[in-house]
Amino acid sequence: MNDDAEQQPLTRIPPYARDQLAKAFVTALTHEDAGTRERAEDRARRWRGILDRLADGSLTVGSRTPVAGLPAWVTPEVVRGGFATGEASAGGPLQPYEKEAARRAGVPADRRALFLHALTEAGLADLGALLDDGRYEVSVPEEAALLTVAWLVRSGQVTEAVELVEVLEPFAGRLRFTPRPSAAPAPDACAVHRRTVADAGRTLARRRPHAAVETQREALTVWQPFADELLVHWLETAEGERVLARTPDEGWYERGAALLHRYRLLAAAHTRCGKHRDPKENLGILRGALEESVAGRPLDARRLGLLRHAVASMVRRRGVPGSARHLTLRGRQAAQGALPSHHALAQLVLRRLGELPQDVGAAEVEPLVVAVTEREHQETGLPVGAPVPASVRGVVEATLSAPLGTLVERGVVPSAEVLAELVPQLVAATTAQGFPDEALRTLMAANYRAFRNRRSLLLLHLERQVRVEELPWVRAVSGQRGDEAAQEGAHDALRQLGELAVQGFPGTLLPNPLVRELGVLARQADLGAPMVEELAADIFMGTFSPKFLTAARIAGELLRGTLYERYYGIDYAAIRNLAIAEAGEALTRAYRPRTSPQFARLCTARAGASGRSSVAANGKVIEQAQILTTHNLATLVRQVGIAPEPGWEDLAGRCFRTVCRLVARVHHNPRPLATIKDAAYAWRQLIFFLALCPPAEQTRLLAGLDEETARHPAHVAARLAPALAGLHLVAAGGSFADDGTALGGRARRFLGWSTEEHWLRRLPLTREQAAG
Repeated sequence: MNDDAEQQPLTRIPPYARDQLAKAFVTALTHEDAGTRERAEDRARRWRGILDRLADGSLTVGSRTPVAGLPAWVTPEVVRGGFATGEASAGGPLQPYEKEAARRAGVPADRRALFLHALTEAGLADLGALLDDGRYEVSVPEEAALLTVAWLVRSGQVTEAVELVEVLEPFAGRLRFTPRPSAAPAPDACAVHRRTVADAGRTLARRRPHAAVETQREALTVWQPFADELLVHWLETAEGERVLARTPDEGWYERGAALLHRYRLLAAAHTRCGKHRDPKENLGILRGALEESVAGRPLDARRLGLLRHAVASMVRRRGVPGSARHLTLRGRQAAQGALPSHHALAQLVLRRLGELPQDVGAAEVEPLVVAVTEREHQETGLPVGAPVPASVRGVVEATLSAPLGTLVERGVVPSAEVLAELVPQLVAATTAQGFPDEALRTLMAANYRAFRNRRSLLLLHLERQVRVEELPWVRAVSGQRGDEAAQEGAHDALRQLGELAVQGFPGTLLPNPLVRELGVLARQADLGAPMVEELAADIFMGTFSPKFLTAARIAGELLRGTLYERYYGIDYAAIRNLAIAEAGEALTRAYRPRTSPQFARLCTARAGASGRSSVAANGKVIEQAQILTTHNLATLVRQVGIAPEPGWEDLAGRCFRTVCRLVARVHHNPRPLATIKDAAYAWRQLIFFLALCPPAEQTRLLAGLDEETARHPAHVAARLAPALAGLHLVAAGGSFADDGTALGGRARRFLGWSTEEHWLRRLPLTREQAAG
């Protein structure tokens, strides 16, 4: 889900949709790949439908209910940019499993008939069996609806079941409300996986032999040995290296004709390498001269000279065929050519994967990536002990099903973005923990996982996306949750995930999908822990929701009087008063405020915005919001209670290494602004973690920053010198001027966004250069 889509201005909608249709149309007409053309045709069809529905009014952009006649809880089909197509994700033609269910039940193959059958005694019994064994898949949330009805009926809550059926019935002929049966049971609640076994299998199946590698293999195993045979044949006529110094006999011509015949067979069978056809290559020269001689045509002076030069150079370079030097070289090349290809080893691993359940992760990956066994050698011809290459191992390791922390430790989760992909699996289990009934717990976890695949709509005026608790079948069983147990479980999961994200990826902004999942847990834990998203500068509308000011107040409670407050020139006491005043105003209103205008004005003033809107100006305002709120770090520390190991000093040091690594990428980078922005994110986290360190740790870390910059290219230290000078200045009790500089410009506050050329782009002059 793309939270940024909520803010897109309405004025951009028609041009955006038309542009997407045009791009898809051009690709469908011109792309060389047939599969790409087919996918582009499908995109073009969807965008044409969107434009038609926008024109006739059956589709509304910017609304939580974009499709006429469908309530907000129905999962819409959404394309790029947050545009609903007008179709429901649970709609469309009957799925194969629905057709099979209709056949078994003896009812017409349509959804309304299936819906009505599910409410019969036999249908409810079938649904109850699915509930008990857990062998079903929920791909869109609607597929959990009738299972919920069945659970309510058998638990004696008939009134609630009837009320839910009444909500669903108007859409019974259009949407699928039953899950597809599965051979695999519900996944382990404590284990998550990045890819299923089937995903890995499809990836490996798409691999093709590497053309350059296979061409080299053909050269080593076919054409170089054949060139040696031609060389030996010509050396029979030589005295020393001077070929044709002796007149060949009849047998020589017969053997030559046999060599040429074999050459034609080899050329027909081995087509990857084409150097043997080049008349300027040694092999081409030897073969061409032999064809002339076997045909009875004497070699002219030019061809004879080329032949003698080729023979002499081949002997000098590798030795005479059969000599020790030549045998050593050819042995090494033969061994290299005999190595199994990555493609062949990928096919072997694909066979191993085929023996596992396909729709889940793998509990163990080592048996899948061991070297070729004796049995496999006999079956495939691959050499015993041949190792599986790293590129294939990586595909398989992504299927490992294990606790999230284990996946981070083993490198299966390399970034906060990948972490965000996996978190919904864990949050689904946590969300369902409050349900004491095991069958209902499994169902609600499956429903949540499917709900998190729901793509965000483009919404206007700070409308929020539909939440899982708004789904009618979730509301119908919400009273079954044990609130105290659910809150405790959500708090534990929130703390563990927060620590994992902060400890695993310091210096990285928490991505919006991860922030969203943390927000779900925070609401369930009832901690008063607002989680704020990163807003997109290109579609920023100048407003913030009230939770941003709440998050800033929480940050002040943690950071008031610290290095962080002094470095960024924040008055957290004033922010506290601002939050209290705004909360008081909210109590006098009959409705909850949807924006925090005072917070927006504060961020705008701190950014020095001139009133002119631009992406860079918007970015400066958003950056100030991130500074004031610490972008969730303070909330996680103060409200959630995270305490990552091995401590704040270690995290601060790792953040600074990230800063140095990013600044190194600025050099000779024609478009460095995104890198500078990321470096500023990492710098802000450095300041945050440093502010939480005791004085002795602060002093030790500050003293080691120059040593760390020395490990990077020299320009890193030069570019960071103003930022480091500013940090040392504030740590010693100094402060910046209103423009964020000090010491005559030699010290600067490090911010990422600028409406002018960023100072980090300019490589400072050395003293000698400045003096000259």
